[in-house]
Amino acid sequence: MEQLKITSATPNSALLDLPWRLPLIDWPADVLAALPRGISRHVVRFVRLDGRVLAIKEISQDVAFREYGMLRQLRKLEIPSVRPVGVVTGRTSDSGEPLEAALVTEHLAFSLPYRSVFSQWLRDETANRLIDALAVLIVRLHLAGFFWGDVSLSNTLFRRDAEQFAAYLVDAETGALHRELTRGQREHDLEIARVNIIGELMDLAAGELLDSEIDEVAFGNSLVDRYRDLWEALTGVEAFAADERWRVAARIERLNALGFDVGELDITTDIDGTTVRIQPQVVDAGHHSRRLLKLTGLDVQDNQARRLLNDLDSYQAATDRQEDDPQLVAHDWLQNVFHPTVRAVPRELRRKLEPAQLYHEILDHRWFISEQSGHDVPMPETVASYVKNVLRYRPDEKAILGMEPGDAPEGPEADYFHYAAAEPGDRD
Repeated sequence: MEQLKITSATPNSALLDLPWRLPLIDWPADVLAALPRGISRHVVRFVRLDGRVLAIKEISQDVAFREYGMLRQLRKLEIPSVRPVGVVTGRTSDSGEPLEAALVTEHLAFSLPYRSVFSQWLRDETANRLIDALAVLIVRLHLAGFFWGDVSLSNTLFRRDAEQFAAYLVDAETGALHRELTRGQREHDLEIARVNIIGELMDLAAGELLDSEIDEVAFGNSLVDRYRDLWEALTGVEAFAADERWRVAARIERLNALGFDVGELDITTDIDGTTVRIQPQVVDAGHHSRRLLKLTGLDVQDNQARRLLNDLDSYQAATDRQEDDPQLVAHDWLQNVFHPTVRAVPRELRRKLEPAQLYHEILDHRWFISEQSGHDVPMPETVASYVKNVLRYRPDEKAILGMEPGDAPEGPEADYFHYAAAEPGDRD
């Protein structure tokens, strides 16, 4: 009889305590974690183990090892994806029947499958942000030479990233890494994405889980348009006159604004020296998060980092410390502003959001109630108002937009509730 075997780069003996002799679908409720699940062609369950939540998927042994290896490679490339924990093989039932292997990954904290986000609270603007997040993920994968082969909302998890979302790859079963993707490979991935997304949204519409105003086909097509716009911005060739060298710096600033660092530029000049052409050769995502990490040690999403950096800049100006060492200013901001604000939130409510997201929403709330009152509201008063009128309505592991109709605040509190879900440009 084959013995149970766990293959893992980070062994954890507690994995042996799980009921591997049972098919995953029959695992008892006392070992499972009640988290929202997306649609999967395989049986997937969540378990709590040593303070972590793990996702376990039953698949064939060959596919399990292939996906485990692929996820490890994507993590090394710093692609947003779930962290692989290991592969469990040699499973047999109590009657001696062989069971499928299991791929174990770490659940992405504060993330949601699309079916939990697409609810009757979903607005067009929020759906747009989800599509934008998926477009960014696909571009990052393609820049790294990864062909997904099964792009879909079901194979993606979403985390709040300030007023935007960040998308993470969950399923790499059909993926393949190449040195570089051809245009045909990229277009094939895009067509798969377009068709799958339209189908998934139509499925939600059939279940009355999608706002009737949302056009499923238009959203599927919009992903392709947004991907192509971003791809052109990151990789397109730009030509300009030789006396317009400032446009090189302008191109880099535009890419930085999109959240990408430029490691290398290909700059060529015509023989007569009248025209210069530039094209980014190495483009890495995470410009703002890397800068914030260097200054403060905070490791957060890129849009969250952008918001925190803006607040840090405001603190530097308000304290008249523009000439001081940036890292010293950042240390003081961290100790005197960021940490005290987060700690002012009652401990039992802090776990509902990541600290950076919590701080971002408090800043948003301060802007909102200051505008309503006609004067700057102090931070302690802002935190108290945010906790009372917003945070206490948030259930754990669930975004505002995933609430059931009856769970949302009413009256004055509802104004901020809907404000928080709006695009920045829609906030009046």
